[in-house]
Amino acid sequence: MTKRRASKAEFEHMTRVAELGCMVCAMPAECHHILKGAGMGQRASNYDVIPLCPTHHRNGGHGVAIHAGIATWEATYGTEVQALEIVRGLV
Repeated sequence: MTKRRASKAEFEHMTRVAELGCMVCAMPAECHHILKGAGMGQRASNYDVIPLCPTHHRNGGHGVAIHAGIATWEATYGTEVQALEIVRGLV
């Protein structure tokens, strides 16, 4: 299966989200597609993204990076859904 490229509107939205800076530490961010509501092996919509720096997104290890342990990450920083609600109020 081929990945679909983001539309211009999706790309612009993700750019605005990333420009907010990491929701945890305010460092330069990349977009994390929230996992809540996405099926197994599927990624959320390009509009369901939150800004996280590489450390808090994928590189930081358990308890720091969301992909290293989402339950621990959410217990520390709040849920993805809560973060998405904040982002939607800002962009």
